[in-house]
Amino acid sequence: MADLSQPPLPPARPAKQQVAASFSRAAASYDSVAQLQRDVGNALLARLPVAMAPQRWVDLGSGTGYFSRALAARFPATTGVAVDIAEGMLRHARPLGGAAHFVLGDAERLPLARASVDVIFTSLAVQWCGDFTAVLSEAERVLRPGGVLAFASLCQGTLRELGASWRQVDGAVHINRFRAFSQYQSLCGASGLQVAHLAQVAQVLHYPDVRSLTHELKALGAHNLNPGRPGGLTGRARLAGLLSAYEAFRQPQGLPATYQVVYGVLEKPLG
Repeated sequence: MADLSQPPLPPARPAKQQVAASFSRAAASYDSVAQLQRDVGNALLARLPVAMAPQRWVDLGSGTGYFSRALAARFPATTGVAVDIAEGMLRHARPLGGAAHFVLGDAERLPLARASVDVIFTSLAVQWCGDFTAVLSEAERVLRPGGVLAFASLCQGTLRELGASWRQVDGAVHINRFRAFSQYQSLCGASGLQVAHLAQVAQVLHYPDVRSLTHELKALGAHNLNPGRPGGLTGRARLAGLLSAYEAFRQPQGLPATYQVVYGVLEKPLG
């Protein structure tokens, strides 16, 4: 049986400049391989309170603007603001519309006024933030009383099959590191926001081979960005070892890649 155990992970995060550059380069290819991102974002949209009637919303980590356009369709006659740290993504999204404003910005230091928005929607972006406490604090600052932060992120256990396969080959860091779900629980609970919903959901995608998975990660800009990642090209022997190890996970549908998704809906108190 394949080994899915995971060693303790240090709280290393990729530098913001690396994240921004990687996703900027991926702007043109992102939507062609972003099925997981669309599925997760749609599931997050479904978790928004049904009776919401915001005047202004923010799509934080807006990427290609796919969900900026979805938010504009759900909340017509509102003002939308798309915020992303990757300038290349904003350049790609701006002509496609959806938001009224496209702003280069950091989730840990939002370029928005205090109590100026009703909804912050952020799907598969905040896992790249090193200081999630700052993300929550900034959300609390810019939300109006009664406003909602809805986020989807990734937690520890994501791509565990790929990580376990690489551990049979060498000791280098080959997959991105994410926080444990328990950390999301404690950080959200300690914030100034009220937790209306917080859950971990496993989503499994299947691929015909390892190259299909790694190609998709690269096209998304979500390949390994961690400090300590191996440099240079992967040798043939190591690649052959990875392919062999991953085959132990094969299922009738193909090679599985598990994503542990965190869904959170937090509300700013009225008082």
